[in-house]
Amino acid sequence: MTIRPLADRVVVKLVELEETTNSGIILAAASQEKPQVAEVVAVGPGGVVDGNEVEMYVKVGDKVITSKYSGTEVKLNKEEYTIVRQSDILAVVE
Repeated sequence: MTIRPLADRVVVKLVELEETTNSGIILAAASQEKPQVAEVVAVGPGGVVDGNEVEMYVKVGDKVITSKYSGTEVKLNKEEYTIVRQSDILAVVE
């Protein structure tokens, strides 16, 4: 089973945070912030959304930074994904 996003939606998978600091301190899961860097897993076709033409600028495999609490979290095949609008993607990490 796969996810195929519609319109201007993008499916991303959050990149795991390191659990230790640079000085070697191990962080508890509760003290870690929600990650904002994610990898694009699937991209919708774009098209007309709310009366405006939307061109998709990201592609599968891109590393992106998303708005902190944007999107809808879904679980599929024991994997967690987030579905966001392309406008919720702030930048592509190169």
